[in-house]
Amino acid sequence: MPLRTMRTGTTPGNRGRFDGFDVLGQAPTWDHVTEGVILGRLGPVPPVRFFTREEEATCRSLLDRLLGQEEEPKVPLFEPIDARLAEAEGDGWRHEDMPEDGEAWRRSLAALEDRAGARFGQPFQELDWPKQDRLVESIRTSEEVGGLPGTWVWNLWMRYALVAFYAHRWAWNEMGFGGPAYPRGYKNLGLDGREDWEKQERDARDPVPWSERLELARGQ
Repeated sequence: MPLRTMRTGTTPGNRGRFDGFDVLGQAPTWDHVTEGVILGRLGPVPPVRFFTREEEATCRSLLDRLLGQEEEPKVPLFEPIDARLAEAEGDGWRHEDMPEDGEAWRRSLAALEDRAGARFGQPFQELDWPKQDRLVESIRTSEEVGGLPGTWVWNLWMRYALVAFYAHRWAWNEMGFGGPAYPRGYKNLGLDGREDWEKQERDARDPVPWSERLELARGQ
């Protein structure tokens, strides 16, 4: 099904853990400012303003690997990150040995491309997933990336990727999250207590046990 159609569903493939739950059904309970912010995220995709065309290709492929999004439809990550950097909307802090976030993104993406060329002779976005995974893991475990501390580069990438991911309605639907509680609040705060709008989780088991994920990571 086309991506533009699937984005109207509750989750990719319309197969969420909370059958029939869509956080947008809770919009009437939000205050007007919150409602405007959240519904504004459903508008047309904005034009790219921060990244160059080459950086965009690298960044999109990187974000897919960081969050394991391998097939459409995907939660859009690149667009909100590009918008944040264009508006210089950081987290309000940075490590003293790191430049501003925008410069750090440019330098770290360039370093990723340099490694892709040196190791495999191809741009990062043209590599298959296992090779991309090895390069991403090499960044995670490096002391230095493009003249920047490797730990902080990894932290930068994941902070931006996760903020973009968990701001999307599909992520909220997967958690059964009803959005900001103000002004409605919560009444049933006891163990296993559910609000009248909450849905029973269809299957509470983790689909990929932690031990299996760990072994997969070690094998990269």
